[in-house]
Amino acid sequence: MSKAPRLIYLPLGGAGEIGMNCYVYGYGPEGRERLIVVDLGVTFPDMDTTPGVDLILPDVTWLAERADRIEGIFITHAHEDHIGALAHLWPRLKAPIHARRFTSIIARLKMEDQGLSGTEIQTVGVGETVEAGPFSVQFMPVAHSIPESSALIIDTPAGRIVHSGDFKLDPDPVVGEPWDPEARMGEGEPPVKVLVCDSTNVFTTHAGRSESTLGPAIRDLVESAPGLVAATTFASNVARLKTLADAGRAAGRSVCLMGRAMKKMVTAAQEAGVLTDFPPIVPPEMAAEVPRQNLMLIVTGSQGERRAATAQLSRGKYLGLELKEGDTFLFSSKTIPGNERGVIRIMNNFSEMGVNVVDDQGGRYHVSGHANRPDLERVHDTLKPQILIPNHGEHRHLREHARLAESKGIASDVVTNGMMVDLTGDLPEVVEYIETGRIYLDGNVLVGAMDGVIRDRLRLALNGQVLVTLLMDEDDALLGDAWVELNGLAERGRSGRSLSEEMEAELTEVLGRADRRLLTDDDKLDEAARRIVRQIAMEEIGKKPEVTVVVSRLAVE
Repeated sequence: MSKAPRLIYLPLGGAGEIGMNCYVYGYGPEGRERLIVVDLGVTFPDMDTTPGVDLILPDVTWLAERADRIEGIFITHAHEDHIGALAHLWPRLKAPIHARRFTSIIARLKMEDQGLSGTEIQTVGVGETVEAGPFSVQFMPVAHSIPESSALIIDTPAGRIVHSGDFKLDPDPVVGEPWDPEARMGEGEPPVKVLVCDSTNVFTTHAGRSESTLGPAIRDLVESAPGLVAATTFASNVARLKTLADAGRAAGRSVCLMGRAMKKMVTAAQEAGVLTDFPPIVPPEMAAEVPRQNLMLIVTGSQGERRAATAQLSRGKYLGLELKEGDTFLFSSKTIPGNERGVIRIMNNFSEMGVNVVDDQGGRYHVSGHANRPDLERVHDTLKPQILIPNHGEHRHLREHARLAESKGIASDVVTNGMMVDLTGDLPEVVEYIETGRIYLDGNVLVGAMDGVIRDRLRLALNGQVLVTLLMDEDDALLGDAWVELNGLAERGRSGRSLSEEMEAELTEVLGRADRRLLTDDDKLDEAARRIVRQIAMEEIGKKPEVTVVVSRLAVE
């Protein structure tokens, strides 16, 4: 007897966290559903938990094992937490990619960076419908902090889903389209069965502000600044880049963009046709010849990234340009939680130079790209979904958004990564738990979170390392003295003696009187050497280092 078809939703990233968005929808008989994927994003590492890692990606093992059932991949917009994993994970999924033009351009660049052709990317216009197995998908323009962001209207045999993506209600976003759900969800449309909705700003109780409201304040700041003016924001916020550049030109300043990511975004927006009147810019080599009071720099690195232009300017010259006493530096951005230390370090560096540092001042020079609580309520009231599933938020955001929906009589539940939910009926029902996790881009390779690579790196960082080399002669006796090399440990302990020499002396003495059962067994030698080294380290410096023992034996001829 065949099983009845069902409509499922499965987040693999982005539900219970902000970042690394990856969502799966399925329709069909249990275990044989046809699938679509919405977004393949990344999150970013930190030195405390993931030292040396370049990017963190969702573990798509469950999807890869069902790659033959994937009808398509749909990318809502070109922010890294929605598109950053696409080129790294696509070879495991090999499904057609659908996106709007600006997003397609960014996606193609990412694919080419990984040696992929990008021919799998299909550009979709507003009003077009993509047929993907049992799904019919349309891109609905929304306002956000990057051009051509979209919600997805997903029609299924079990009803209509609206996947909001990241959005705000902005009547004048400067670059891109406003979201007007009243116009796009008019009479005659199918009712919305499920709204899967951005929850980032559910705790912000005032209505969101338009991007266009920033222009006057930024212009006043740039016009009144006596020396050189530099400003940073998210490179992908093309509307903000335009507002900043317009302010510079209005103040009679030459404008210079600094940072590869910023130039890439502006070029892509111009190619996509969404940015048609960006002010002329000068290259850094020409900017160096412009009088300081007539120059404005717009630079990457608003989140304190060490290699970005902002950080490099805070350390001295960058591309022949430097900030001096009396100059002004504007952070037209909000610091993402976790990045505070890096940003504050840069601010202090500028302050020591005599540079006047201006932050967003509670929204004077920055507005969020996400809907605040009143805006979310307006969307609920407009779309009138039967079910609301909060996404794009930490657990506290999802729980509060679910409460908000329930207060309006909308069925809702908190769904986090790995929870497969059946949306076929009147209420969401958790039907299965999928093992989810993270994988790391570490240099040029992907490693699993459970592979031990980063765990070992953390242990080395926390404890230091001791390398012990033992050379055994033909009679299985220690030849000469043991040799110890320290990495990441104090050279001397509380006794004042050399830590390595003390370890070498103790190893040599103990092994010099050891019996043959120990000396002929490499495993026992390894264990004994580790124990001796860790005991001395604990007594002298209060730490138990990681110990590597190398035993070399002279061959008997």
